[in-house]
Amino acid sequence: MKTITVQELTRYVKNILENDHLLTNLWVKGEISNFKKASSGHIYFTLKDSYSCVRVVMFRSRARFLKCNLDNGVAVRVRGYVTVYERDGQYQLYAEEVEPDGTGALFVALEKLKQKLAAEGLFDSANKKKLPAFPRCVGIVTSPTGAAVRDMLNILKRRWPLIKIILAPVAVQGESAPGEVARAVSKFNELNNVDVIIVGRGGGSLEELWAFNTEIVARTIAGSAIPVISAVGHETDFSIADLVADLRAPTPSAAAEMVVPDCREIKRMIDTHRVRLTRCVRQQISGYRQRLQRCAESRVLARPVACICDQRRQTVDLLEKQLYQGARSLANNQGHRLALLAGRLDALSPLSTLSRGYSYTTGPGGAVLRDAGQVSAGDPISVHLYRGLLKCSVREVMPERE
Repeated sequence: MKTITVQELTRYVKNILENDHLLTNLWVKGEISNFKKASSGHIYFTLKDSYSCVRVVMFRSRARFLKCNLDNGVAVRVRGYVTVYERDGQYQLYAEEVEPDGTGALFVALEKLKQKLAAEGLFDSANKKKLPAFPRCVGIVTSPTGAAVRDMLNILKRRWPLIKIILAPVAVQGESAPGEVARAVSKFNELNNVDVIIVGRGGGSLEELWAFNTEIVARTIAGSAIPVISAVGHETDFSIADLVADLRAPTPSAAAEMVVPDCREIKRMIDTHRVRLTRCVRQQISGYRQRLQRCAESRVLARPVACICDQRRQTVDLLEKQLYQGARSLANNQGHRLALLAGRLDALSPLSTLSRGYSYTTGPGGAVLRDAGQVSAGDPISVHLYRGLLKCSVREVMPERE
């Protein structure tokens, strides 16, 4: 039996395929998955149905004539030929024409679930929880063997060395993946031992990311009391988990950067605030020192006795002089007023009247006589003059004349 090389085997199979009349020009229908458009303009995707899949390549010279938009989940009919890509030893369909063939089953299911969850308000921004600024513990729900978990662990430890990380290892694709992811998120909520949860995986096709488009995962993330970051696939991948999560990260690495601060940046910020605070305190101290110096050099503190006593003595002298002048002026005013009142009193005094020749008479009992009928003939009376007193006796009482 002849032994051949791998290259010879591959070329032999390639020749068989290329010489098969059916495979040189045929139409194949299926659903697009893992769609990529290279910078060169070439298009690469997987055409699949419920049972099988085949890789498809469409070169730029043919892709520029496309009349429909290609994307994951779109059902299409592809015309082309089949051959073997020798480097990988894999047979491929080289597309020359692509036309739409309805909507893919996965895409329809995805859109229906989106509409259902959106109607229930699971995508509303008002329900999103705020991430903690300085989490003490982060829970990660992902595959323990993928590159995504290594990247997240490295970034978390580099950015915030004090962070505590709890990994919940789960399958991220396959039939068991949705249940495992949902149970891990629920367990974190039950134990309440983390401050934030990262749910995600690396990139892949729509089928490989399908676990994060399931209803059980979406409802579990939306019902989590702990903030959840969705980090599913690459930046261009978008899943329902991204819509219900409190925050979407374009990649797992980006999620790790978003969940914790950078210790170097925090240190720079602290140093900046320390410098500013030190400068502010120094300025305050300098201002108070200058103020204290001005106070120490002031006359009040330099010569307090002279400042206080001299001014007070002068003030006392001035007040004493004002008090003396005020008292003298008051005394003069009161003297003038007293003289005026004395003059008025003297004018009204009985003595003044008596000095002009008048007199008044009192009866035997000493009462002033105003009526002749108060005495009788023979009664003793006293006549009071300005100077002296006359003792008399009534000789006759004469009544008042009309």
